[in-house]
Amino acid sequence: MRHPLDFIPNPSRRPLFWALLIWTLILFAIFRPLSAPLMTSAAPSGIVSFELARTPENAQAMVASWNGRAQLFAAFGLGFDYLFMPSYAFTIALACLLAAGRHAGAFAKIGAWMGWGAFLAALFDAVENIGLWNSLLGPVGATWPQVSYWCATIKFALILLGILYGLVGWVWPRKRS
Repeated sequence: MRHPLDFIPNPSRRPLFWALLIWTLILFAIFRPLSAPLMTSAAPSGIVSFELARTPENAQAMVASWNGRAQLFAAFGLGFDYLFMPSYAFTIALACLLAAGRHAGAFAKIGAWMGWGAFLAALFDAVENIGLWNSLLGPVGATWPQVSYWCATIKFALILLGILYGLVGWVWPRKRS
């Protein structure tokens, strides 16, 4: 299997990674003030609590704990997340490509899967946000919090695996040939 970013020329990969990483960290930093009004006793981790609410009762309690201003912050954050998704997906996928390029054999082959996993995480994130949006807007049905929960869980797992793969590939010494 080929890595989804194999088409990027070797000399461009590292500078592109650093530019994307900086951009992704800037976007991530913007989420901090967006999440602050969402932190309540019902949602101690703000939007992350909402993503992992799992039950309609939990989701409804979180939405009810937010005033109108906080609900606007939640809605804006869900929309803003669609800008963040491709950013983190490309950054993690490129980190995996760079890590795979440092090693041969099975580790390098796993890098292609990790690269695709980063884009799959963004897809799960998009579906999760549809569920969160529906939970935020109206009476919380039984389905949307479950959809959001499972999509968020898979998304976080794929993101964590991609980051770990990239870090291990970076710190693990190259084999000398």
